[in-house]
Amino acid sequence: MADLLSSGQRFRRLPRPSFTVDSELDPLLRENLEQWPHLNELVQCYKADWVKDENKYGHYESIPSISFQSQIFEGPDTDIETELRLANNRQGRNGDATDDDDPSTSGRHSSDTSSSDGTFQKHFGASPLPAYEPVFDWENERSVIFGQRTPEVPPTLCGSGLKIYIKALSLAFQAGFVEPFYGTICLYHRERREKLSEDFYFQFLPNEMQDGMVSLQRRAIFSLDSPSSSVCLLIQLEKPATEEGGVTPSVYSRKEPVHLTEREKQKLQVWARIMPYRESFAWAVVPLFESNIGGGVGGIASPSSPLAPSISGSSSQESNIDLIGRTASDGRMTHYSSGSAVIVEIPNLNRVKESYVEELLQDPKRKVHKPVKGSLRLEVEKLQASHLDIDTLSETGSLSNDSNDAAERLGETGMLKSTGNSTGRTSNGGSKWNVNEAREVGGSRSNTIQGAVLEIGNDDFRALDFRALTKNEPFSQLLHCLFVYPLTVNLSRKRNLFMRVELRKDDVDIRKHALEVIYTKDRGVSFQKWAHTQVAVGARTACFHDEIKLCLPAILTAQHHLLFTFYHIDLQTKLEAPKPVIIGYAALPLTTHVQLRSDINLPIMRELLPHYLQETVKERLEYLEDGRLVFKLRFRLCSSLYPMNERIRDFFLEYDRHILRTSPPWGSELLEAINSLKNVDSTALLQFLQPILNMLLHLIGDGGETLQVAAFRAMVNILTRVQHESSDGAERNRFLVHYVDYAFDDFGGRQPPVYPGLSTVWGSLARSKAKGYRVGPVYDDVLSMAWVFLELIVKSMALEQARLFYNSLPAGEDIPPLQLKEGVFRCIGQLYDCLLTEVHERCKKGLSLAKRLNSSLAFFCYDLLSIIEPRQVFELVALYMDKFTGVCQAVLHDCKLTFLQIICDHDLFVEMPGRDPSERNYLSSVLIQELFLTWDHDDVTQRSKAARILVVLMCKHEFDVRYQKLEDKLYIAQLYFPLIGLILDEMPVFYNLSTVEKREVLICIMQIIRNLDDPSLIKAWQQSIARTRLFFKLLEECLVLFEHRKSADSMIIGNSRSPDVEGPVSPKYSDRLSPAINSYLTEASRQEIRPQVTPESGYLWQRLSPQLSSPSQPYSLREALAQAQSSRIGASSRALRESLHPIFRQKLELWEENISASVSLQILEITEKFSRAAADHSIGTDYGKLDCITAIFMAFLSRSQPLVFWKAFFAVFNSLFNLHGATLMARENDRFLKQVAFHLLRLAVFRNDSIRKRAVVGLQILVRNSFYYFQNTARLRVMLTITLSELMSDIQVTQMKSDGSLEESGEARRLRKSLDEMAMEERSGDLLKGCGLSENALDAISEGSTQNHWSWSEVKQLSVTLLRALDAGIEHALLGSMMSIDRYAAAESFHRLAWAYAHVPDLHIMWLLHLCDAHQEMQSWAEAAQCAVAVAGVIMQALVGRNEAVWGKEHVTALRKICPMVSSAVIGEASAAEVEGYGASKLTVDSAVKYLQLANKLFSQAELHHFCASILELIIPVYKNRRAFGQLAKCHTSLTNIYESILEQESSPIPFTNATYYRVGFYGDNFGKLDRKEYIYREARDVRLGDIMEKLSHIYESRLDSGQTLHVIPDSRQVNADELQPGVSYLQITSVDPVMEDEDLDSRKERIISLSSGSCRARVFDRFLFDTPFTKNGKTQGGLEDQWKRRTVLQTEGSFPALVNRLLVVKSDSREFSPIENAIGMIETRTAALRNELEEPRSSEGDQLPRLQGLQRILQGSVAVQVNSGVLGVCTAFLSGEPATRLRSQELQQLIAALLEFMAVCKRAIRVHSRLIGEEDQDFHTQLVNGFQSLTAELSHYIPAILSEL
Repeated sequence: MADLLSSGQRFRRLPRPSFTVDSELDPLLRENLEQWPHLNELVQCYKADWVKDENKYGHYESIPSISFQSQIFEGPDTDIETELRLANNRQGRNGDATDDDDPSTSGRHSSDTSSSDGTFQKHFGASPLPAYEPVFDWENERSVIFGQRTPEVPPTLCGSGLKIYIKALSLAFQAGFVEPFYGTICLYHRERREKLSEDFYFQFLPNEMQDGMVSLQRRAIFSLDSPSSSVCLLIQLEKPATEEGGVTPSVYSRKEPVHLTEREKQKLQVWARIMPYRESFAWAVVPLFESNIGGGVGGIASPSSPLAPSISGSSSQESNIDLIGRTASDGRMTHYSSGSAVIVEIPNLNRVKESYVEELLQDPKRKVHKPVKGSLRLEVEKLQASHLDIDTLSETGSLSNDSNDAAERLGETGMLKSTGNSTGRTSNGGSKWNVNEAREVGGSRSNTIQGAVLEIGNDDFRALDFRALTKNEPFSQLLHCLFVYPLTVNLSRKRNLFMRVELRKDDVDIRKHALEVIYTKDRGVSFQKWAHTQVAVGARTACFHDEIKLCLPAILTAQHHLLFTFYHIDLQTKLEAPKPVIIGYAALPLTTHVQLRSDINLPIMRELLPHYLQETVKERLEYLEDGRLVFKLRFRLCSSLYPMNERIRDFFLEYDRHILRTSPPWGSELLEAINSLKNVDSTALLQFLQPILNMLLHLIGDGGETLQVAAFRAMVNILTRVQHESSDGAERNRFLVHYVDYAFDDFGGRQPPVYPGLSTVWGSLARSKAKGYRVGPVYDDVLSMAWVFLELIVKSMALEQARLFYNSLPAGEDIPPLQLKEGVFRCIGQLYDCLLTEVHERCKKGLSLAKRLNSSLAFFCYDLLSIIEPRQVFELVALYMDKFTGVCQAVLHDCKLTFLQIICDHDLFVEMPGRDPSERNYLSSVLIQELFLTWDHDDVTQRSKAARILVVLMCKHEFDVRYQKLEDKLYIAQLYFPLIGLILDEMPVFYNLSTVEKREVLICIMQIIRNLDDPSLIKAWQQSIARTRLFFKLLEECLVLFEHRKSADSMIIGNSRSPDVEGPVSPKYSDRLSPAINSYLTEASRQEIRPQVTPESGYLWQRLSPQLSSPSQPYSLREALAQAQSSRIGASSRALRESLHPIFRQKLELWEENISASVSLQILEITEKFSRAAADHSIGTDYGKLDCITAIFMAFLSRSQPLVFWKAFFAVFNSLFNLHGATLMARENDRFLKQVAFHLLRLAVFRNDSIRKRAVVGLQILVRNSFYYFQNTARLRVMLTITLSELMSDIQVTQMKSDGSLEESGEARRLRKSLDEMAMEERSGDLLKGCGLSENALDAISEGSTQNHWSWSEVKQLSVTLLRALDAGIEHALLGSMMSIDRYAAAESFHRLAWAYAHVPDLHIMWLLHLCDAHQEMQSWAEAAQCAVAVAGVIMQALVGRNEAVWGKEHVTALRKICPMVSSAVIGEASAAEVEGYGASKLTVDSAVKYLQLANKLFSQAELHHFCASILELIIPVYKNRRAFGQLAKCHTSLTNIYESILEQESSPIPFTNATYYRVGFYGDNFGKLDRKEYIYREARDVRLGDIMEKLSHIYESRLDSGQTLHVIPDSRQVNADELQPGVSYLQITSVDPVMEDEDLDSRKERIISLSSGSCRARVFDRFLFDTPFTKNGKTQGGLEDQWKRRTVLQTEGSFPALVNRLLVVKSDSREFSPIENAIGMIETRTAALRNELEEPRSSEGDQLPRLQGLQRILQGSVAVQVNSGVLGVCTAFLSGEPATRLRSQELQQLIAALLEFMAVCKRAIRVHSRLIGEEDQDFHTQLVNGFQSLTAELSHYIPAILSEL
């Protein structure tokens, strides 16, 4: 069995720690114990090795931890990747870059693996689970299970007290050191005046007496439970008894310095050699602890403490109790360090002047002690017992070096929580610092500790702690000794008295030698027959302070007694050594007195007689001092064999009689003894707990039924008492756990196993209770202590299994299951059923006992799984599930979850078989069903618990070192895969979960799918389309719930969500990670972190030191949390996060980033698998739309993703479009395609080049597919334009400059760069290579064809189109606040946007309507009407193109005459490229009519009635087609009104003008793009030149900076911009006239606009002119003979009225007229005006009045003589003097002819005037005639022929 238990099988023997030398027990072991079965049991109990079940608490070895890598989450304006790369380059140059600079944390990041055979592909990213649970701690997770069993430290190692190591180094005297000195040291309690430990002996020999051998002092080890200021060291020195007449001891205590002479030295040395007996010499009391530290906890080491702080412990959790630096006397004690120990020097010892007792040491009334002039040096070291580095101790020593055991032993101290984490994982909570601290402390003393413990059995002396024998805890080692303390002897005369002490077996033969049982003081000798005390020199009352230790016989008889022999010795030097003389004897029987704890007084016999203990002999003996009791002594029995309690002794006696069959068969005495155990006091019961339980189990195992029941009831009673009376608050009493786990070994195989009997007796009691019999209150105790019995049954079975198969089992094979007898298993099943019933019934009453019993039953099944056939256990599990079937009461369901939690935590859970051989793991199927049932439960707590169970199990599997092979992971994934099916079948159950629970479930689903093979996934996708959709709904939920968004993210990614929004749960540090993270951070935040905690985090602290020192960031995390709570910021997760220390905040960010990245990559991997499967048409999905893929891709793109995701994404993106491009590019997927285009453009804005370039490639992939499937990019152009429009409204395209003005933003520049790169053929190869795609990835070659449809020129056109829209949007944004000031620029901006989006009808119309609104605000009615016409034109052309309207092409042509800007090319393209939600589908006849009516209304406001008529003529066909006669009547009525208005305008005597036109030239750099450009402005007809000057000056002065000026050039001369003053802005504003279509611009006639007002022509103008007078001599004005004229004709970009108020001048022509041409033209103009008035037809007489008025106006200005500039002026200028000589004859003839014609027409006009006037105008007519005659007379001087002509 010993070999078995050390061979790595289930059980392992642990050598019981022993602190006594084996040879000391020889007297016991030599005796025959077979006749005393109880003694045999006791000895076996203390001597046998512990038997520890290695499987009981589970084994867990995790994979090594791997640090996480920081994930880069880029925003539009961040480029963290480049910054990190530059930082790394700098560090590389500086030479200080280390691996430690990478952020790291606890937890693991499983690396991607791929098998060598290629059956498993490499994963895209890391496993999601490690990042979700980065601090997964198996031990910690198990500990939260209700009723969880926790391992206990073995009994003798669990002490948390102090160990004090003491070694006497040297002794020195002022007088000299020439004789030997001996001493004892013990722990002493000053207040209670009692010894706390046995004595430790030491000696100092002078050099002359060492016989050439150096005396090595032993080291003493004293134990102390807790520090106390009353505990001290009592040191007593003794020396050879003083020779009478020799050198007295006073020589050592003289005040004056004195030195022994050579003669005195020689005399002392000779005497010391012949005197074997000693006398007391001196004593000292050394306090161990500061007196001002109450309770010994939390004090601060005194600077004078002999124990340095580094020895006393620097941990904040450790008590800082230290030795003090003073003695009880006035002398000062000094100390200094030597290695790890402290040297204490005691300068003043107290000399014993007369005999004393220990109780009087501190008596202030007895000042009889003089100081000794000498010093004693001690080496003292204090060590916390819990700091024993158990890993360093060997198997052969007292402790085991097994790492798991070490963890168990240290577990209680809080220094280590997880046994499994010993492979490199960090334990949860704050324990990680404690671990390191413990190792640090342990490491600094490793040599000392190891040496101390290993040498305990060899040379070091371990002093027995007397108080350990009175504690309320079981004895753990074999002790059977007696300490004898002779105190005083009162005699009537002075004597030099000492005594000899011996133990005799009987008093028959007084010459017989005593027993060799007394421990010796000398090294190397184990036992001796007697011991001598000190000599009390010359004392009547002799006081002794000796301690004599005896090893008692195993069985004490009435004859065993102590014999004291009293001697007197003469201390004079004679011829031979002094010989002692016997003066008397004293005897003490042990059996009658050994139990006494008070002092014992005895008389002294003069001599001994045989049988001196018998009363009859005593009467004949002679006594000293008249038989008075003159001898006082004291006993201290230290025995774990001999019980002080009489009832226990009776039970042992009756047990012996029963076993040896010496008692009557009915055994009533044994029953009485068993029943009386219930009355034993608790201390005695606890001390002998283990042997009593062993004996009761023996009786249960092989006794009769009556004995079995009695023993069982007694055992129940004892266990209950122990649980209650010695409880430390734990559910499982540690003494009982020690017994079950270590001490109980089922009698070592010497007897039949105990489990059948125990099961039988308990089962019968349970069945009696079930049948309704009265079993008394004991049954409740049975249930409360059921865990003990169940664990005993299991351990008994396991031990039998190990013993049965050990010899027959081949090496390396597992032990087969134990085959239980049918009756035994049936009994166990019945017992289990009864207990289940108890749980069920008591749960309903809400009793906590039921929940504890439930956990015990679960652990019972857990243990049985490792022992018997698992399918037998499954019967018990099935019985449990049947009992708790369905959704039961909350408390019952909670029990069921706890049961499953415990069962499924089994080490071999994964390998468990099915209940049926054809089934797979039964437990996993039960677990999955119950978990899902729980999620459908109303209880929120249980839902959360069920989700947590699943996560913990998945983590346990994932990190288990046994299951790291891919086939193992696959098997586990297949076990749990049915859970996904259940969720898909009942999705409302999932949606009903809280957010945290959803995350728990989803992370497990991710892990399952990750490890699943492709065939299993495809099989799941084959079931139905709806089910596949739900599967991808789960994946979408994952992306939503694990999205990582930094607070700085302001980009358009999904819906904006506040990070501070909290649910109904408590505030959390993270809402994406496991709930365990919050408890971890909370626990870690409570710790006081110190820089020296761990080497790995040291560099972090150095790097974070500026933050640590800042006043806003407290150094202490405890302070930070207190600060957070005091300021009430704990309500939000952001505030809670901010209160964390930077290290923890960094970890939290790191974990959150990694979980988000790994989830996204995992879903991308699944989607890629789905895409490949869908390409083979092997799954069930909607192949028409592929909605599963499109939905998940939109979820990808709409959320913040890490850089590593984008690097993997575009390869999948390309693959997806290669496989499913036809479906994805179809119209049914327009919405998806538009979303994709939008997000690709969004990514093209990013500052990070890795992402931006990949977005460009993504756009190219879309273009490639457009070419492949449509051979053009029309639809894609529309789609990209639409998405660009949406993006422009979301990104910030402008930014503020330092001077407050706006400029183009970085986002806009990067977007422009990306759109440029999209069309760059030369850069395409590098971009594709950077994305991991082949160079021919963009080839668009159809199947069966060799033609590549890809066209770079078309891509360039696409790029230009998008850039045009981008530029229009940017310019619009740059206007900013100027929009309200410069309405012209605003209108142009809207116009540019409208035409940039012209191929998207919806957007085109939208911006045209914006422009229309802007014009209406400016009251530019004609322009607004043109916008409405343009909108109607877009709709009308689309309808005509689709043949869906009553209109035809001729109607479109008519509309284009009104608005020439209506184009057909882009509209046709837009119609063909209709996109869902956009395009021609929204364009209807009704909408066209609506906008035509709006245009009609606006033209009417502009008084452009001829346009109104044209528009109504377009509306009428619609109403005719619809037979809407009412509307037709309205239209014709409107037409009537319109034509009447037109007639009114034309018949007006004052020519009608609908607008004024001005040429505006811009000169100056400050105008930007307007510099050196000319525009024609169309203004209302009432706007004069001054008005527009003022308006434009106001607009452009507001744009100029302070200090800059604006000048208006006052005339219309030609401007040379290069001659203007630089830095100054110039405006030139000139009034211009519109040019008619058929107007002769080369005519020299002066233009009179009224000449053309009579015709009803379309008032659409695109040419304008103005005349500029000038002279050749440089003057602007001169005489008629010098006045030249320049006529300038301007051609605009479009025609007025236009969509905007101003049009750019694109062409300018000019012609100069000479002075004579000007004069002839002026005369011809007047002649034409008169003739026109005369020849104008009139429809009725009523029209004469307007005609008369016109004639009068023209004649008055023509024939008045006083008009110098008129006809007479021309004659004067050109027909007289020097100018006349310069005229050519042709010019002269033309001038005279013009004058003659003019005068003839005037004459005719005067005649007509005479017929039209009435009486009232006769005077005016007379004036006209006189004027004409005068003018004729004047002209005759120059043209004589005029008289004959007229």
